[in-house]
Amino acid sequence: MLKRIAALLCFAVAALALQGCVGGGTGLQSYSNSYVGYQFLYPTGWTEVKVSGGADVVFHDIINETENVSVVISDVPEDKTLEDLGTPTEVGYKLSKSITSMAGDDTNVELLSAQSIKKEDQNYYILEYMADLPSGIRHNFASVVVRRGELFTFNASTRDDRWDDVKNLMKQSVASFSVY
Repeated sequence: MLKRIAALLCFAVAALALQGCVGGGTGLQSYSNSYVGYQFLYPTGWTEVKVSGGADVVFHDIINETENVSVVISDVPEDKTLEDLGTPTEVGYKLSKSITSMAGDDTNVELLSAQSIKKEDQNYYILEYMADLPSGIRHNFASVVVRRGELFTFNASTRDDRWDDVKNLMKQSVASFSVY
């Protein structure tokens, strides 16, 4: 009888420990929009929020609400490819200028890196930014792809002081973004 109780107690402790690993924000969970045709992973414990204008979907951390991931979809001519829009650096520079124009004159956005990757015969540009905004310095990762006459931009953003804590999750989230 005592052995059964000890075994049951060990099982309960193990189950709680595993639940803590999954539910404590250390993992990723999936989101898919099958109507539009994209999917990605986002940090566990984040919640979807409705925002007006621009973004198709936004998730943010419930504690650090400015920490977020989002998908923005823009039209491009039907016959254009991502490469037609420019190299990774050129597209990254154009996006940095659009961020600056939306955020205001006292904003400085620096493109830190830009690369091209191929997933399932589709080219994606992976971009990294540092944005000096009136609200503080932010670190951003983005994945950009053109599909069916639309430019999909998946962005993961956090305050610079949180960067070291969440950069691996952000990188995994951006790497997971795909359109179909």
